[in-house]
Parts: sequence; C-alpha cells; structure tokens
Amino acid sequence: MILRRSTAMLHSFSLSTTTPKLLSHFTPSFFLCTSALSPRIRIWLNQSYSRRTRAFSSAVVTASSPKNTGTDTFFAEDTVSWQSLGLSDRISQALSNAGFDRPSLVQAACMPSILSGKDVVIAAETGSGKTYGYLVPLIDKLYGARHDADNDLEKATVSSRTFSIVLCPNVLLCEQVVRMANYLSGDDGRSLLRVAAVCGRQGWPVNEPDVIVSTPVALLNSIDPKKHHRSDFIRAVKYVVFDEADMLLSGGFENHVIRLIHMLRFDEKLLSRVNKAGSENPVEPSSDSVSHFDFEGEEDMQNESISEAEEMSEGDVDAEDLMEETQTSPVKRKDWRRVRKNYERSKQYIFVAATLPVNGKKTAGAVLKKMFPDANWVSGSYLHQPNPRLKEKWIEVTTDNQVDALIEAVKQFGSKASDHGAGVSRTMVFGNTVEAVEAVANILQRAGIECYRYHTGLSLAERAESLDDFRAKGGIFVCTDAAARGVDIPNVSHVIQADFATSAVDFLHRVGRTARAGQFGVVTSLYNESNRDLVNAIRAAGKLGQPVEAAFSRKRSFRNKLKKRAGSNEAGQISTAEFMV
Repeated sequence: MILRRSTAMLHSFSLSTTTPKLLSHFTPSFFLCTSALSPRIRIWLNQSYSRRTRAFSSAVVTASSPKNTGTDTFFAEDTVSWQSLGLSDRISQALSNAGFDRPSLVQAACMPSILSGKDVVIAAETGSGKTYGYLVPLIDKLYGARHDADNDLEKATVSSRTFSIVLCPNVLLCEQVVRMANYLSGDDGRSLLRVAAVCGRQGWPVNEPDVIVSTPVALLNSIDPKKHHRSDFIRAVKYVVFDEADMLLSGGFENHVIRLIHMLRFDEKLLSRVNKAGSENPVEPSSDSVSHFDFEGEEDMQNESISEAEEMSEGDVDAEDLMEETQTSPVKRKDWRRVRKNYERSKQYIFVAATLPVNGKKTAGAVLKKMFPDANWVSGSYLHQPNPRLKEKWIEVTTDNQVDALIEAVKQFGSKASDHGAGVSRTMVFGNTVEAVEAVANILQRAGIECYRYHTGLSLAERAESLDDFRAKGGIFVCTDAAARGVDIPNVSHVIQADFATSAVDFLHRVGRTARAGQFGVVTSLYNESNRDLVNAIRAAGKLGQPVEAAFSRKRSFRNKLKKRAGSNEAGQISTAEFMV
C-alpha cells in the first residue's frame, strides 16, 4: 500500500493505545527416494508424502514431520544422537558443551550425506539449523584430517593441507558464520579449528586457517594476483559451501560464482586427465603439473577484472557489504554449460538455501540439478511455507488507518516480555525501501516508541552496532530485507510487515525471522488492495498446507502493478513519508 502524508502532518495522526514450551517427543521419518524404487512403491510413497516430498534429483532426503498435533516440529527424536549421525566423540562433546544436546530434523537428515563425501543441496525452511548442519560435519572432517597429519610427520606436508571455504553474499553473514564456527570448542575452551573471514577490511590471514569464510568477490581478489598461490589454494580446497545459494546463483553474484566454480573444478579436471592417461597410481597434482594444462580458457578468465558493482542484487545487499580494494571493469557473461561437465571428483560441494525454487530453466534449483545431477537433496518439512509454530495475523488497511494499525501491532507485543523465557521482547518491523524504514521509524518515535534502524543507507559499522544492540537488549528493529536473509537473531517473538513483501520469496524470509529453532512466534502482515492478489495466493497455499511456490513467479508482475498504480497518482500526493506495502 502507499502511505501519503507530509512529514509535518505525521503529528496529527491519532494513536491507538492491548509460555509455550518446547515439545520433547517426536518421531521423524527420513525418506530416501531413488529411481531404483519399483513403480508400485513409488506410487504408494507419493500418495503418502505428496505434500512434503519434492523429487529434486535422483536422491532426495526429506526431514518430515507430522502436523502440529503435540509433537516436535524442530528436533529429531530423543534416540537420535550426534554420534548416531556419524560424528566423532570430540565434536559431539563440543556440541554438548555449547548447549546443543540433540540435532534438529534438518541436521539429522543432512549430516550423514555430508560426512559421506557426496555433494549435498540443503533446501530447508529458515531457522531449521542449516548453518550448523553443514559446519559441524565439515569441522569434524577437517579436525580429523589435521590431527591425523599432525600425528604422522610424513603426511604433515604443505601438499596434504586441506581446508574448506564458505561463500556468503555479504560481510555480516560471513562474520556470523565465523562466530558460529568458533563457538564450538574443546574441553580446554579453545576453538576446534582456525576459522577466518576474508571480506570487507579483513585480508588474507597470516596463519593459514582451516575454514575461510568469504564473499565471492573478496575470495577472487585474494587468490587472483599470483597464479602459483591460486594453484596451491585450489589444490588444498576440499570442501566448498555456498550459503544463501539461491542468491549466489543469480543476479550480480552469478558471474563471480561461475568463475570460482571454474577455478575449483580445474583441479578435478586435471586429476581426471591424469587418470585417463593411464596413471595406475594417481596422486595429487603438483604446482609444476598444474602449469602444463589449460582449463578451457582459464588464462583468459584470470586476466579479466572483477566488477564489484555486479555483485549487487535484489534484497538490499549493498555495495559496502561487498566492497574490496580492486581495479574494476565489466565481467564478460559466462554460460553455465562450461561447468556442467563431469570430472573425477576431488572436492565436495554443498549448497544451502531457505528458498530454492526449481520451476524454470534459470532458477537456482534448476541450475543445480543440471550442474550437480548426482547431488543428494535434503528438503525441510516446511520448505517454501511458514512452519506450524507460527501464528499469522492478516490486517487489510487503508491510508486512513494504517498508521494506527502499525502502532497497535507494535504495542501489542513490543511492551511484553518474551514468551521464550529470556525476559526480553524483540520485534522486527519490515519496510521495502530505505525511505519506508525511515518513515516507519519516525512514526514510531513520535508515538513514543524507541526503535533501531537497519538499512543500506547506514554504514556497515552503524548497521552492525544496531544489530548487536538489538540482540543484546531487545526492543523494536525497523529494517529492510537486508535483515531478512541469514542473519540469526535469537528469540524474535514478533515480525510486522508494515510494508508487505513484494514477492513470496521475500515473504518467506521475513516470516522466518521468528519461530526459529523450535520456538513460537507471531507475524502481523499489513496489506491493502495493491497487495491483495499476492496475499490471497500465499494464504490459499497456507490453508491447503502447500508450499507457496506458485506465487514465486508473481514477483515481477506485482512490482509492475505497484509502479503503475503509484505513477497514476497525482504528483502532489507523493511525499517524503511514502512507503509501499
């Protein structure tokens, strides 16, 4: 909707003045669907799991659960332990020391696949434990490899060093992953592995880390200058994670991610050629052997400059999040076909996302199915739909009552202590633009409600400070979709859409900020006539217990409709307090 009031008139608005526990018993079912099943069995399984299971590829693991009838929808059953998933005693103890007594459904479904060494795609709802779902097994594998090498002096060479890289779309997400990895420590209180972020103002670490967390541009800039250093780097990388994969595989990130996959697969193709040439005892390629092979124009790719501006994408990921010191020029567009070739594998690829539509040839899910046809797909029970621990309130408003409705929604939950026992209330209020966030924040402050602001108009330091204060003190957090993806803020009890999301994807990420990790939450969505079609599509899917994938394709049409309606209004009605819902 569109709020049109001048800043001076905002004073004249009248202002309206109004313990769940985690469930412990749950019996999940983990379903492995393969093409080897007989037609009769497949028909029976499809009838039983049609609402929860999507056949993304030749191997799909679904962490499924019953409807919310008194059973747990987040944790695996009590009999599922960390050790039963294949984790070592040391990492299991570290998890227990950190307060993680048992795995979530998604973690129990994805960890065995990651430990097996297969490529894995984790497509699961927000707040389901995906980050530790991939971090824990990788830390376990790297820790075991490092200590095996330390105990064998003959193996402790530079060529035997292995590590993992985790790619995220922005600096804040990189730093969050580093904090989560470092949170796992041994009995001596020291982190199990060396984990470092390479992004923003943080350059390549002096001491070689076991896990590097970076943005695509920052990583390319760090390894491009010297070919020898790049060859050593590619050879040592054994595990590659793409967090927020749907964002990284589209928009301005796409070209840089393609280039990284080219570079990482170079080592795999070289090994394949060595074996194909008849080597009976294939070994890891040396730095000298790397220079004798060309990877389909790799030299040309090395000489291309990187344009950081192209790493901008929808969803309020701004240039400052990704800004690195480099010479920039446009990158030639590459085609996915160049990396859809099968080589002898020496690296493991893991893709993680909360929204991963597969309809259409250019969607991230469809691209992954073509690039990694043998990957195991782990699907969350409530992928592409709000989870059953979420209570939704839908309020249709007009320009006359939307401010009152907003303030009433904030006051209803903002002044109460959190239901999660933390004694702190946390409410997130979403706007679609920087201007909308500022307008909402001004309205709340005039109503005597203090709030934090978070949008791309603020510096990275200012945003980080607001986020830290909100985590520590609670309160009201007014933000754009920059805070909707990946950022983990514990115990958010209420999400308000002052501006209704412009797409079903944005909607899912917003509502996923609450009811996380087995908690409960409330979402209040304010909408008007211009949003009604999208709202109806989302609500209809929810009533049928179906994912909202059918509404994914509506993003462009709804935005065009909003622009058309906004443009048809008289110029005198537009003001600085306008925000779109």
